[in-house]
Amino acid sequence: MKRLHVHVSVDNLADSIKFYSGMFASEPTVVKADYAKWMLDDPHVNFAISARGAQTGLNHLGIQVESANELSEMQCRLNALQPGVEKEEGVACCYAKSDKYWINDPSGIAWETYHTLDTIPVFGAPGKTPAGSEACCIPLATTNAESPCCVPKTQKANSGACC
Repeated sequence: MKRLHVHVSVDNLADSIKFYSGMFASEPTVVKADYAKWMLDDPHVNFAISARGAQTGLNHLGIQVESANELSEMQCRLNALQPGVEKEEGVACCYAKSDKYWINDPSGIAWETYHTLDTIPVFGAPGKTPAGSEACCIPLATTNAESPCCVPKTQKANSGACC
């Protein structure tokens, strides 16, 4: 089963936790000084918020999968839509270690597909995010200097066969 992932950047984490806890009738399953996450069954969604200096609003969307096989299936779908996708293996992001793929939709919205391998005690790997991008784990665009964060890099061709 797949779970929709939504990540929103917020100005005030405490106020946002109170708001979303009320909206979802559920407390977050993860709370950190700069991050909170609800793993909801109704609606079936992984909803995360963070206060890490990113522009307020939609950070990125994603599909969380439960297995490496499901992740491979998603990679095939993404490669069919857009040649090559940004691949990350064993990355530290959002207090989790994950394998993931990044792609932009036609409007430039960042989408990740990922399989969580483990939880970790830090938001991201120190020194792994480009300068000025500590606000998110999303790879930076290399072709759009106006976009400070949250847009995947220009995709590299993926030589791996799938499907």
